[in-house]
Amino acid sequence: MRTCCEEKTISTQTFRVNEMIRVPEVRLIGPGGENLGVVSISEALRIAREAELDLVEVAPGATPPVCRVMDFGKFLYERAKKEREAKKAQTKIEVKEIRLRPKTNEHHRGFKTRDARRWLMEGNKVKVTIRFRGREVTYPELALEDLREIAEELADIATIEQPPAMEGRVMSMVLSPAKPGRKRSEAPAPTAQGAGEAQS
Repeated sequence: MRTCCEEKTISTQTFRVNEMIRVPEVRLIGPGGENLGVVSISEALRIAREAELDLVEVAPGATPPVCRVMDFGKFLYERAKKEREAKKAQTKIEVKEIRLRPKTNEHHRGFKTRDARRWLMEGNKVKVTIRFRGREVTYPELALEDLREIAEELADIATIEQPPAMEGRVMSMVLSPAKPGRKRSEAPAPTAQGAGEAQS
């Protein structure tokens, strides 16, 4: 059974609770949000005790201070939950990268694709980069096929944010986590000028 005199070991620097409230009278808000008017601190504590809840000072700067009858432990839990959700929403989305060569063997590419899947499920974007060496650059269609296959393997959780594009000796695309109900579009051909120049 909760008593009004229970010790509160957390967040007491932010809120004064129960006997920590040392004022002669308060404006009291009941557990259902009802305004009970201005009452003595002893009466407010009695009401909280009878409800097996806590008396929490929520507006110390008011005259008189405003207190509310509530479950202080539940209040702190909900408050911490909201803070965690807000922090999560502000978390910066990272762009991870996997690097391949044209026609990388399926075993090695499988490892890379699994990494990409894990990062996408964590909410990050993934840049898939294929670097050409020597005369490989004259066959961009090989890299494009790899990128299309990777996009297809991850189609259940990802959308193509930046389609395959050629820049110098590198072809890349960017995948982002798919939003619910959004259908992934097909990967178009490379758009950068480098692809055409490489084949000339």
